Amino acid sequence: MKAIIKQIEGLSLVGKSDSNHWVPLDSSKTFGGSEAGARPMEMVLIALGGCTSMDVLSILKKMRENVLDFDLSLEAERAEGHPAVFTKIHLHYMIAGKNINSDNVSKAIDLSMNKYCSVTAMLKKSVDMSWDFEIKEMTS
Repeated sequence: MKAIIKQIEGLSLVGKSDSNHWVPLDSSKTFGGSEAGARPMEMVLIALGGCTSMDVLSILKKMRENVLDFDLSLEAERAEGHPAVFTKIHLHYMIAGKNINSDNVSKAIDLSMNKYCSVTAMLKKSVDMSWDFEIKEMTS
């Protein structure tokens, strides 16, 4: 995998990797940015969320669960000093559908967090990670 980063102006940047999609990156105006894109640590959190969400959704589909809606919220704490790395991340999965089996949801999340998600595998070496989930029954 390769990536490139190009400066737009100040700390306003764009990055592109093998998928050939440009992603805007930026910093706050306080540090010379324009606040026109996600900050790098936000991208790490989004990457974690995207990775595990894709895993969980595909596993639940293979389990023939009738998922009609899905959301994942992530909350992270960072170290006080520099580098301000993540110290804790909590993931809250929200699955809505018809007759969703909670054991299957738990298993799908566990498989993602402990076997399949590459971003989780990297982060959990240095970050305290936790997760929970809720299921909302939908009738229509």
